[in-house]
Amino acid sequence: MPESTATLTTSEIVTSTTRRDFLFLATGAIGAVGAGAVLWPLIAQMAPDAATLAAGAPIDVDLGSLASGQQIVVKWRGHPIFITNRAPAALKVLQGEQLVAQLADPNSQVLQQPTYANNWHRSIKPEIGVLVGVCTHLGCIPVFEPDQGQVEPDWLGGYFCPCHGSKYDLAGRVFRGVPAPYNLPVPPYSFVNDTILRIGENPSGQKFDLDEITQL
Repeated sequence: MPESTATLTTSEIVTSTTRRDFLFLATGAIGAVGAGAVLWPLIAQMAPDAATLAAGAPIDVDLGSLASGQQIVVKWRGHPIFITNRAPAALKVLQGEQLVAQLADPNSQVLQQPTYANNWHRSIKPEIGVLVGVCTHLGCIPVFEPDQGQVEPDWLGGYFCPCHGSKYDLAGRVFRGVPAPYNLPVPPYSFVNDTILRIGENPSGQKFDLDEITQL
């Protein structure tokens, strides 16, 4: 493991109950939303030191306690990174025609992800989603809404941006007819082992940098 790599363990993951707390952690993002209305399931409160983040060095995240259906949020290069353990039922929804028909770019044709995440689940492992949590409209932070019917009666689960109503599925694919033009970005990442996720480092033999995407 590189000496500059910081590790976020499960003991550093806490529950937050206000959107304001999250916005404090994800400095630099914007979002004119009220506090207290949404429960952010699991948020990594203790981030690596500022020098490590500023340098864009990789960070390791322990996923050992990330239960099916849950999400944690960490910060890398100043961006909130959504890490989700997608339940089997959610993976079926991602492939279903009912959802796919509503998406603007279901096959990820626009460069918003590395080649190793250019698939229907936009990730290395289908169950583990890794996304830059910044809306591609005006840079707000979308809300994790994984349950069906949460946002609207026909909602199938995903991310909802409260600023201007943009919607994404649990793979970060944007819906048609919303202000956001592109899918949520996927950062470079890899797996050190079965439970340690490394953000900021590609798998062996792969090349990708977040600066290569169409829009952040």
